[in-house]
Amino acid sequence: MQVSIDQDRCCSSGQCVVTAPEVFEQDDRDGLVRLRVSVLPPVRHADVRLASELCPGGAITVTEEGPDRATDDTGSATA
Repeated sequence: MQVSIDQDRCCSSGQCVVTAPEVFEQDDRDGLVRLRVSVLPPVRHADVRLASELCPGGAITVTEEGPDRATDDTGSATA
């Protein structure tokens, strides 16, 4: 799983921080979402999916890795 954020779409509601505080935080200056971690442990996947669904601005994108896809050390998909 990969997660990305679009700060241009963030409306600073904080739902992501409440749902997955280990993964998301809000910037103290502007209230926009930031990622706290670069690698998501599997135990946080459900929380991140829920945070993405609850985000009123649609600022969180979750990309699932399918069974046919693997990632290299940089996180890039390989065939």
